[in-house]
Amino acid sequence: MKRLIQRGLMFGNLIEVSSPALVERYNRALKHLTGKTTKLDDFHIDLSGYSPEIGDEFNDDLYLNPNGANRQFILLTTAQKDAPLLNIKFSTSRGILTQFIETNEAQLFALTARDAVAGELQNSVYSVDTPAKLFDIRQVTVEADTIGGHVADAGRLAKLIDRFRQEPDGWRDDVLVAEMIGLAKKTGDVTRVPIALPAMTFEQQNFWTSHFGGVYIFRDVRFPAAISSLDWRSLGEVPMPQVMDLTHRNQIADWLERNQLAEPIVQARGMDAAAVLRQKMDFILIDAADRLGIEVGDARRTELRKVAYRLGSSLPEEFLGLAALLRWVEAGGPWPKINSEHPAYFYTLRGKAGPNRDLVNMLLSELAPMDVRQMFIVHKELFYAQYATWSESKKTHVADFLAREYQVDREGARTALFGPEPGMDELHRPQMTEGPKSARPLKGVAGPWGQVQRPRDERGGRR
Repeated sequence: MKRLIQRGLMFGNLIEVSSPALVERYNRALKHLTGKTTKLDDFHIDLSGYSPEIGDEFNDDLYLNPNGANRQFILLTTAQKDAPLLNIKFSTSRGILTQFIETNEAQLFALTARDAVAGELQNSVYSVDTPAKLFDIRQVTVEADTIGGHVADAGRLAKLIDRFRQEPDGWRDDVLVAEMIGLAKKTGDVTRVPIALPAMTFEQQNFWTSHFGGVYIFRDVRFPAAISSLDWRSLGEVPMPQVMDLTHRNQIADWLERNQLAEPIVQARGMDAAAVLRQKMDFILIDAADRLGIEVGDARRTELRKVAYRLGSSLPEEFLGLAALLRWVEAGGPWPKINSEHPAYFYTLRGKAGPNRDLVNMLLSELAPMDVRQMFIVHKELFYAQYATWSESKKTHVADFLAREYQVDREGARTALFGPEPGMDELHRPQMTEGPKSARPLKGVAGPWGQVQRPRDERGGRR
């Protein structure tokens, strides 16, 4: 992983904690949450306050996330909202934490000026020991306070002030007045500067989790389903009408189409489809060359073209399918017959604009694993796991490309590939005119383009 770290592709944008005051605050919060303290004098933290250095020190990457179900967090500064979230167990965690900080930014800014803020993302379950438990998770509640309890004390003080004002003889109640003065010394004048950090609850209907090898759960769609990265039978009995795994390409393609969750990149408005197709083809060539031990030089397009010539008829089907689609886009070639059984099919799709866009793109990155740029952007946990299995040559080429082509304009690259952020591009798009039909059309459900093959029950999965 050294290449990724050096190029800012891993552990980038973490918050440095090096001042004795902040280290002391962090240790107080850490002691409060876990009963442990760190001996390190400086370290880095992510969005949730997790530190990879402290994780190494404790030999526990989940020291703030016991059982991987209810993530705890430590906030030393509101600047953490721009930091990455490491060791993700649920795809919704980053969005929930970021929204919590942004909604309460003024209060958190004032609170973190005096103390660390600690809290928890509370699921409705306390452990995920069976796959069925995942389906009991329907909302996440965020609760937080300073280690000194400033928020709780401010709430108590506000109630005492109301009581003082309402009781006719409140000013004679020495105990009441003394308690108010004691709390005010900690909280300040809450009548002028109120302190409030209310609990926030978030719905969690559609999400990915790393538990049980990786599971996608879509409940808030027209046709709910669960999709497992492992064999679908490993989930056992779960309360979903359709259960699939990644080998059920026809079923997944059909399900995506019925829920209108994906769109072909050649139809996506504002996308340079030809450029995206060429880049996907480059990644497929790098992978093929690496598996066959073919040297690709600096992996620039001129070098990769030589690899394509050398492979000839041995070119991967994914490459040939995308090349045919590229000819249709650029030169008006014949409409390519790419159905849901074709290895290139999922490379031609992206998530439709809307609240499920990023989750669908995560799923597509698993179905199109040679597109390492998309995988790095939308599914870093999978990318890092795949990266560890690659040859040194492929690691270098991919790291160099991401540093050269992605890091320089991350937001621009994301927008070019996936469109504006969800909620900003919900306009209806007309269907693309269908290309020339083959003489013997395939029977099946019409997909976003081409054909989606009708799922076959005998291939597995429950409908």
